[in-house]
Amino acid sequence: MVDFTPILLGSDINVYGMARSFHEAYGINVKAIAASQLAATRYSKIVDLEIHDGFSTDPVFIDVLRNKMREYKSHKEPVILISCSDGYSELLAKHKEELSEVFVVPYIELDLLQKLISKEGFYEIAEEYGLPYPKTKIVTEESYHSGEYLNLPFDYPIELKPEDPVVWYQTHFEGRKKVYTLHDEAELKDVCEKIYTHGYDKDLILQEFIPGDDSNMRVLNAYVDKNHQVKMMCLGHPLLEDPTPSSIGNYMAIMPEFNQELYETVQAFLEKLNYVGMANFDLKYDQRDGKFKFFEINLRQGRSSFYVSLNGYNLAKWYIDDYVYDKLKDQETVYGNKLTSGHMLWLGVPEKIFKTYAYDNEIKEEALKLLKEGRYGTTVFYDKDRNLKRWLLMKYMFHNYYKRFKTYYQENKGQYFGKR
Repeated sequence: MVDFTPILLGSDINVYGMARSFHEAYGINVKAIAASQLAATRYSKIVDLEIHDGFSTDPVFIDVLRNKMREYKSHKEPVILISCSDGYSELLAKHKEELSEVFVVPYIELDLLQKLISKEGFYEIAEEYGLPYPKTKIVTEESYHSGEYLNLPFDYPIELKPEDPVVWYQTHFEGRKKVYTLHDEAELKDVCEKIYTHGYDKDLILQEFIPGDDSNMRVLNAYVDKNHQVKMMCLGHPLLEDPTPSSIGNYMAIMPEFNQELYETVQAFLEKLNYVGMANFDLKYDQRDGKFKFFEINLRQGRSSFYVSLNGYNLAKWYIDDYVYDKLKDQETVYGNKLTSGHMLWLGVPEKIFKTYAYDNEIKEEALKLLKEGRYGTTVFYDKDRNLKRWLLMKYMFHNYYKRFKTYYQENKGQYFGKR
């Protein structure tokens, strides 16, 4: 019998990956609360999902959790709230003082979170602490109307992305993408006009294009304990990304990788910030200067982060060993994937799509060997959570990627897919 209760916030593939991690480590089903039911957790026997319309925003969020506080107030065992999106992380930080009266809330304070969750704020902090990032220009609505935004400190092609993803998802127009790769001033003018004439009123981020395909990307997950010490880092090498405009940049295949220099850079950054909890970084190797450039930090594990659990660094155990059993205080930092034996390939698409669309290189060849040996896994296909309805739905979800790649891959091939 376990002596703790985890509550996950959300219902997407990130939630399912965390629920599966808890089930694999402790044999328990996990409670989750969300604003709606998403496919990844539908028909699951290991996720006990509670839906509250409007839960992703206040006042519904805090009203629901106040009710949960009354429900769990008499519990002797720790009840841990785990966010699976930046929006929930921000809400937890906003109400951390109140929620901590009953729950474990392993998140940083609101002021730091709001700086890091903002791309502008993240780049300012990266500059202060020496974390490399792409050359960047901020476009304000004022600089758009004055035309100043066209004066770029770097050459085309460039990347354009929204500063505020929440407002962005509420902005609709034909051709809206998660990220744009633009090749000349005419394209920049056209896209900015569409954006600022369809209700988006926040800043935009323009960045230099870092050459190279998906296989130059990296993803890094880290766990920082309650004493602000990094206890685990696990680096992944993405080999394929989703080309769909609304999901562009979501990782579809990840190989584990080891890089001590990169680990030490991230560890120093997080510990200087007095960070706490899980962090997820997206970065890309720049062949021009031999450095990894950081695009963003997600203030929780990433949607594809089950690759960490798959490779032996179970995501759930770090929270429990830290806040329930107090085991991490004297533990040395675990630098993931240092030993090559036992590595597993993580897939978010059918094998055939990976074999067809991943860029040909040595890493792909290594991944194909793992496929042949059966050393691979997914987040959503879990033998201990298998029933006909769920199996059919997950198969349907995976099958949809054939149409996505057929429709969008050639359009984007050779360009930088990423969500940065």
